[in-house]
Amino acid sequence: MPVALDEGSLAVSGAAPASEGADDPEPGASARRQIEPALRLVRDAIGGPREIGGKVRRVGRTLSLWLSGDEIRRRLDRLESLGFIRRRPGRAQLCFGALDMLRFVIEPASRDYYRQRGVHFGFHQLLRWLDDPVSLLDPTGFVSDRETIVGHLMQVVHLNPVYDLQLIQMFPDGLEDLERQVQAMVDGTHPRARTIGAVVEDPGYHARLLDYVRRYRANPATPPLLREEQTLRADPHFAAAEHTFATLPGYVDYCNRLPTSVFALWRRLRSVEKFPLELASDSH
Repeated sequence: MPVALDEGSLAVSGAAPASEGADDPEPGASARRQIEPALRLVRDAIGGPREIGGKVRRVGRTLSLWLSGDEIRRRLDRLESLGFIRRRPGRAQLCFGALDMLRFVIEPASRDYYRQRGVHFGFHQLLRWLDDPVSLLDPTGFVSDRETIVGHLMQVVHLNPVYDLQLIQMFPDGLEDLERQVQAMVDGTHPRARTIGAVVEDPGYHARLLDYVRRYRANPATPPLLREEQTLRADPHFAAAEHTFATLPGYVDYCNRLPTSVFALWRRLRSVEKFPLELASDSH
């Protein structure tokens, strides 16, 4: 889940202060991810029997969703009714669109961000996988269950979380549940607080995310929570890709512009090395 991917890490245009009652870390505070030994982080990312059982259940539910055409159609129906989908792409278009999202935005932006934070990219991806294997298997989120989407949003300091807040509305109470779970992370009472805490690299992220979720619920047009530590935005190809994949409508519109033939999609994947500016979305 796009991934689409504060001070020093996140900035919000016109943002209000973090939610009242949410304790911001002291200036200069470091995330556990940056100060604790690697083996302890690995152990905590894996978790105990309860956490492991939750991971196994989420994997099972995701595999069943891949086989459930009816459930995917139901989800797309709801997103369409909310205005996030104007025309439905085919499954192959969605898959290859997701690959483009990964290679043109998520992967280069993550490498750039983690390099600036002094975080080893490969080890960070390992911790993410240990915390929740499913979140790396379904970049679109269409076949993930709600817990996986919420966990992913709390696990990764997002470039822009708008896509995920739109996606979670596949579930009628999705935004309400997201706010409740982020509040629990801020309070330290969430069942996955230990495993997610071993992964997330910004100690202030959850408080700022909670503030943004509340403002988004009040007004979806509220300025997005953008990760500002990016040096790639001067590249017009990256900037256009970031804008296109930042929202669910932008991603879906992009997928609809792709070829429908699997052979043509595969050939295009091998030949197109930069985001094609002609496919940039005008969706916001």
